[in-house]
Amino acid sequence: MWENDDKNDGNIQDNRNHEKNGNEQDEQVQKEEHQDERIEKLGQITLKDNEEHQDIHLLSIIGEIEGHDNLSGNSKTTKYEHVLPQLAAIEDSKEIQGVLVILNTMGGDVEAGLAIAEMLASLSKPTVSLVLGGSHSIGVPIAVSTDYSFIVSTGTMVIHPVRMNGTVIGVPQTFDYFKLIQDRITGFVCRHCKVNRSRFEEMMMETGVLTKDVGTILVGEEAVKNGIIDEVGGIDKAIRKLHELIDAKDD
Repeated sequence: MWENDDKNDGNIQDNRNHEKNGNEQDEQVQKEEHQDERIEKLGQITLKDNEEHQDIHLLSIIGEIEGHDNLSGNSKTTKYEHVLPQLAAIEDSKEIQGVLVILNTMGGDVEAGLAIAEMLASLSKPTVSLVLGGSHSIGVPIAVSTDYSFIVSTGTMVIHPVRMNGTVIGVPQTFDYFKLIQDRITGFVCRHCKVNRSRFEEMMMETGVLTKDVGTILVGEEAVKNGIIDEVGGIDKAIRKLHELIDAKDD
């Protein structure tokens, strides 16, 4: 009689263990599906399976930075209405300890790009950026808005004057407005990296580098030598630096 009871107890425990394992597997599958969905829809993910047990939010600035108008459905875009609320949530989060920004962008809307850059610059959490394929035009302020910046050796940055699409009225006020926008961009960049204003404006107006345009292309080490990016390096250095900044903040 007791032997049967022991067997029944063993079977019940086996069933509970099996059910527990099944629930854990279901939770893992749901977690992975949610993670994949966030990457697909927003290009964002939280990195937390590290030895330091630090939660890092990964933010990607990809393709063209979309402003008030929707771009073609065939275009890769970063939507500022997705990024700004997420950055506000990160600032308010007790769990997220740092932000890693990866960039491969052609630039885009000036107002949207500056808004993202200002939000990143004002975060109290440690931030690191990594320029991969490129960070052109209004992508430059975003790349320098973090506490520390990296660029891969083949990464590029294009610095050029403000451009405007659509109808342009040929009056002095139009050119004054162009100058105002350009001063905002120049001022922000020079406040958040080591390049001085005269050098940055010189690179903006360079005529011998780009065909049918003005501006400068900086590749890898050139961006560091000109004081725009802090260091040449890849994802390993970027994550390591962010962990160091988080540790320093905690101390």
